[in-house]
This record gives sequence, C-alpha cells and structure tokens, in this order.
Amino acid sequence: MLRILGKASSINVRKVLWTCAELDIPFEREDWGSGFRSTHTPEFLALNPNAMIPVIQDGDITLWESNSIIRYLANRYNGDRLYPAEAKAKAPIDQWIDWQASDLNRSWSYAFMSLVRQSPQHQDRHALAAACSEWTRHMEILDKQLASTEAYVGGKEFSLADIPIGLSVNRWFETPLAHKDLPAVHAYYERLSLRPAFLQYGRNGTP
Repeated sequence: MLRILGKASSINVRKVLWTCAELDIPFEREDWGSGFRSTHTPEFLALNPNAMIPVIQDGDITLWESNSIIRYLANRYNGDRLYPAEAKAKAPIDQWIDWQASDLNRSWSYAFMSLVRQSPQHQDRHALAAACSEWTRHMEILDKQLASTEAYVGGKEFSLADIPIGLSVNRWFETPLAHKDLPAVHAYYERLSLRPAFLQYGRNGTP
C-alpha cells in the first residue's frame, strides 16, 4: 500500500491526499514534520535529504517534491482524466502546476508567515504590505485565467492543476488580509467545494 510521510495539515501533504482521494488510491499516512516526528533524523534524511514533507513510498520507489508526487500518482494510477498523456493536453496543466510552485508560492510566503504563523521575523509592516500586494497581483492573474475558462484553471474540466491551485485559493481565503474582490476566483472556490475530496483536504479551514 502507498505510504505517505507527512502531517495532514501541511499544504503539500494535502496535495497528495487530495490526489489520492480523487483517484481512489488507498494509502497509509504517518505524521512527520513540525510537532511530530522530526524530518532531520537519519531515518528520514535517507528518504529525503532536504528534510521536507511529503515523501511517498510506493513499492520500490521513494519520491519527494509534492508536485512530482501528484504527477507520478496520476501516471501510475490511471489518472488520465486528471493528467492526460497527450502532450498538448498536458502542457497547460503542467504550466499552472509549475506557476503555483514558483510564482504564486513565492508571492504569499512573507504574508503567510506574518499573518498565519505569527513569525517574529516577519513583522515588518512595509514588507508585509508589499507581500500582500504581490500576492494580490498573482491572484488577479489567476482570476483572469478563470474568467477566461469559466471553469477550471486548465480549461473546462477539473485537472491535476486544480489541486495545487485549489489549495492555494484556500490559503488565500483563510489568511486574514484584505481580499480584493475576485469574482472568478470566488466562483472557482465554490465550484471546487462541490467535490468531496476538496472539502476533506482543501476547504477544511486549514491554510
């Protein structure tokens, strides 16, 4: 059975859990990370030298990096409906997955650490204002894309890209900052909320 190492509150672990739920993949999860077993032990570092969660073990393969993991799971467990094999159909999905990991993720980092984690190192009001502005700018990019598709981030059908993006939208709404009115993002959030797997692992009050 698929083994998932990582605490369930982690946004990156939740990507994996949501993917498993969408594809009906049975799994066993173990709590690792802050507040649980340390990822800096020799045991864990042998699995991921970066000391980060999640890590999966699936038979003889060990894999880390959450977006690589969800791609693997879709490829391995008949996930063509979420992640098609054909290159042109797959390209926009990969594009938005990568955008979430690089641009969008980076834009929220300071604001999230300041407002949610209450990190003492992230309380400069000017840096926080700049971070909130940058996060909003990236959410406006997403809003424009969703207004164009009138459905999901990669097109008319739910895809693997909506898992990292959907969790990012949850983080946006759950973080206590002034939220610009983004109608397409709001409609998307409600659309995702019709999916039981999103309610379990996405819109569950955990940013």
